[in-house]
Amino acid sequence: MEQVIRAAVLCVVAALLALVLKRGSPESALLLALGAAAVVLLALAKDLEALLDFFGELVEKSGLSRDLFIPLYKTVGIAMVVKIGGSLCRDAGESALASVVETAGAICALLAAAPLLRAVLSLLLELMQ
Repeated sequence: MEQVIRAAVLCVVAALLALVLKRGSPESALLLALGAAAVVLLALAKDLEALLDFFGELVEKSGLSRDLFIPLYKTVGIAMVVKIGGSLCRDAGESALASVVETAGAICALLAAAPLLRAVLSLLLELMQ
Protein backbone atom coordinates (compact mmCIF):
# COMPACT_ATOMS: atom_id res chain seq x y z
CA MET A 1 0.00 0.00 0.00
CA GLU A 2 2.76 2.42 0.87
CA GLN A 3 4.49 1.80 -2.48
CA VAL A 4 1.44 2.92 -4.41
CA ILE A 5 1.11 6.02 -2.25
CA ARG A 6 4.76 6.92 -2.88
CA ALA A 7 4.33 6.27 -6.60
CA ALA A 8 1.17 8.38 -6.73
CA VAL A 9 2.76 11.27 -4.86
CA LEU A 10 5.85 11.21 -7.07
CA CYS A 11 3.74 11.09 -10.23
CA VAL A 12 1.41 13.88 -9.11
CA VAL A 13 4.36 16.12 -8.22
CA ALA A 14 6.00 15.32 -11.56
CA ALA A 15 2.73 16.05 -13.37
CA LEU A 16 2.39 19.42 -11.65
CA LEU A 17 5.99 20.30 -12.50
CA ALA A 18 5.42 19.15 -16.07
CA LEU A 19 2.44 21.51 -16.33
CA VAL A 20 4.67 24.41 -15.34
CA LEU A 21 7.43 23.30 -17.72
CA LYS A 22 5.08 22.74 -20.67
CA ARG A 23 4.65 26.45 -21.24
CA GLY A 24 8.34 27.09 -21.77
CA SER A 25 9.72 23.72 -22.78
CA PRO A 26 7.36 20.88 -23.72
CA GLU A 27 10.33 18.60 -24.36
CA SER A 28 11.54 19.05 -20.79
CA ALA A 29 8.06 18.27 -19.50
CA LEU A 30 8.04 14.98 -21.42
CA LEU A 31 11.53 14.11 -20.14
CA LEU A 32 10.36 14.82 -16.60
CA ALA A 33 7.42 12.44 -17.08
CA LEU A 34 9.73 9.76 -18.46
CA GLY A 35 12.11 10.24 -15.55
CA ALA A 36 9.33 9.98 -12.98
CA ALA A 37 8.04 6.80 -14.65
CA ALA A 38 11.53 5.28 -14.62
CA VAL A 39 12.03 6.12 -10.93
CA VAL A 40 8.70 4.54 -9.98
CA LEU A 41 9.42 1.39 -12.00
CA LEU A 42 12.90 1.05 -10.53
CA ALA A 43 11.49 1.48 -7.02
CA LEU A 44 9.03 -1.35 -7.70
CA ALA A 45 11.70 -3.73 -9.05
CA LYS A 46 12.15 -5.46 -5.68
CA ASP A 47 8.40 -5.96 -5.32
CA LEU A 48 8.18 -7.24 -8.88
CA GLU A 49 10.84 -9.83 -8.07
CA ALA A 50 8.79 -11.03 -5.08
CA LEU A 51 5.71 -11.24 -7.28
CA LEU A 52 7.55 -13.29 -9.88
CA ASP A 53 8.80 -15.64 -7.15
CA PHE A 54 5.22 -16.10 -6.00
CA PHE A 55 4.11 -16.90 -9.56
CA GLY A 56 6.92 -19.46 -9.79
CA GLU A 57 5.70 -21.07 -6.58
CA LEU A 58 2.14 -21.03 -7.90
CA VAL A 59 3.24 -22.83 -11.06
CA GLU A 60 5.11 -25.49 -9.05
CA LYS A 61 2.23 -26.18 -6.68
CA SER A 62 -0.46 -26.16 -9.36
CA GLY A 63 1.09 -29.09 -11.18
CA LEU A 64 0.54 -27.39 -14.51
CA SER A 65 3.22 -26.97 -17.11
CA ARG A 66 5.31 -23.82 -16.83
CA ASP A 67 4.79 -23.39 -20.57
CA LEU A 68 1.13 -22.60 -19.95
CA PHE A 69 1.98 -19.61 -17.75
CA ILE A 70 4.63 -18.01 -19.99
CA PRO A 71 2.07 -16.58 -22.49
CA LEU A 72 0.15 -15.11 -19.57
CA TYR A 73 3.26 -13.35 -18.24
CA LYS A 74 4.16 -12.06 -21.68
CA THR A 75 0.65 -10.75 -22.31
CA VAL A 76 0.56 -8.89 -18.98
CA GLY A 77 3.99 -7.39 -19.72
CA ILE A 78 2.88 -6.29 -23.18
CA ALA A 79 -0.25 -4.70 -21.74
CA MET A 80 1.79 -2.71 -19.21
CA VAL A 81 4.28 -1.49 -21.83
CA VAL A 82 1.46 -0.50 -24.20
CA LYS A 83 -0.40 1.38 -21.47
CA ILE A 84 2.67 3.39 -20.48
CA GLY A 85 3.91 3.88 -24.05
CA GLY A 86 0.52 4.99 -25.34
CA SER A 87 0.06 7.44 -22.48
CA LEU A 88 3.51 8.93 -23.01
CA CYS A 89 2.77 9.37 -26.73
CA ARG A 90 -0.51 11.10 -25.90
CA ASP A 91 1.27 13.36 -23.39
CA ALA A 92 3.67 14.31 -26.17
CA GLY A 93 0.67 15.24 -28.34
CA GLU A 94 1.08 12.26 -30.65
CA SER A 95 -2.26 10.45 -30.47
CA ALA A 96 -1.66 8.76 -33.83
CA LEU A 97 1.54 7.19 -32.50
CA ALA A 98 -0.32 6.15 -29.35
CA SER A 99 -2.83 4.33 -31.54
CA VAL A 100 0.00 2.59 -33.38
CA VAL A 101 1.54 1.50 -30.06
CA GLU A 102 -1.84 0.11 -28.97
CA THR A 103 -2.38 -1.72 -32.26
CA ALA A 104 1.12 -3.19 -32.14
CA GLY A 105 0.49 -4.23 -28.54
CA ALA A 106 -2.74 -6.01 -29.46
CA ILE A 107 -0.99 -7.93 -32.23
CA CYS A 108 1.94 -8.83 -29.97
CA ALA A 109 -0.42 -9.93 -27.19
CA LEU A 110 -2.26 -12.24 -29.58
CA LEU A 111 1.05 -13.65 -30.81
CA ALA A 112 2.22 -14.18 -27.23
CA ALA A 113 -1.05 -15.93 -26.36
CA ALA A 114 -0.98 -18.17 -29.45
CA PRO A 115 0.74 -21.13 -27.69
CA LEU A 116 -1.88 -21.06 -24.96
CA LEU A 117 -4.67 -20.90 -27.53
CA ARG A 118 -3.09 -23.86 -29.36
CA ALA A 119 -3.02 -25.85 -26.12
CA VAL A 120 -6.70 -25.09 -25.50
CA LEU A 121 -7.58 -26.09 -29.07
CA SER A 122 -5.62 -29.32 -28.70
CA LEU A 123 -7.40 -30.10 -25.45
CA LEU A 124 -10.81 -29.43 -27.05
CA LEU A 125 -9.98 -31.68 -29.99
CA GLU A 126 -8.95 -34.46 -27.62
CA LEU A 127 -12.19 -34.12 -25.69
CA MET A 128 -14.24 -34.29 -28.90
CA GLN A 129 -12.70 -37.64 -29.90
